[in-house]
Amino acid sequence: MIPFVLRFEWRRLESGELVLLALLTAIAAVSRVPFAGFPSIQPTSFVIMMTAFVFGAESGFVVGAGAALVSNIFLGQGPWTPWQMLAWGLVGLTAGIFRHTPVMKNRWMRLLFGFIWGFLFGWIMNLWVMAGMESWNLSTFVSVYAASAYFDLAHALSNVFFLAVFSSVWIRILERFRQKYGLLNR
Repeated sequence: MIPFVLRFEWRRLESGELVLLALLTAIAAVSRVPFAGFPSIQPTSFVIMMTAFVFGAESGFVVGAGAALVSNIFLGQGPWTPWQMLAWGLVGLTAGIFRHTPVMKNRWMRLLFGFIWGFLFGWIMNLWVMAGMESWNLSTFVSVYAASAYFDLAHALSNVFFLAVFSSVWIRILERFRQKYGLLNR
């Protein structure tokens, strides 16, 4: 995770680009707070994906990692925070990597991408749970992943919902903003 952040840090950014990324990070982080009562249902992954689809992999990674850190100021920091930063950073990174492929131009494939990342996010988070366990064996592994299945499915379905309802509008708005102000055109 550190190499991505350092690479981004060493890049020459205009003040408008920095403000835009800070704003998108804040939106992703704050959008998680009202949904805290609904485990794994939140628009944070959606905002991260939209950022990456329009502005690229590095921007997606930074917004994803930042969203976890900032939202946990409200929801609680802990040993899981770096894992969340990594998982949401990877959501942004992969969305940005695949943004120009024909697959991501297809609405249904974007929905599938969001659905898959709902589970991948949970599986990455399960690794921090496993790291704290005394013994690792197949039954422990299966138990941890089975216990998270409901939450992973909830995250996957919420990603699909937000992508289905809001992605076209968000992409259009962010794309217009990128073109109008010439920000993050790399």
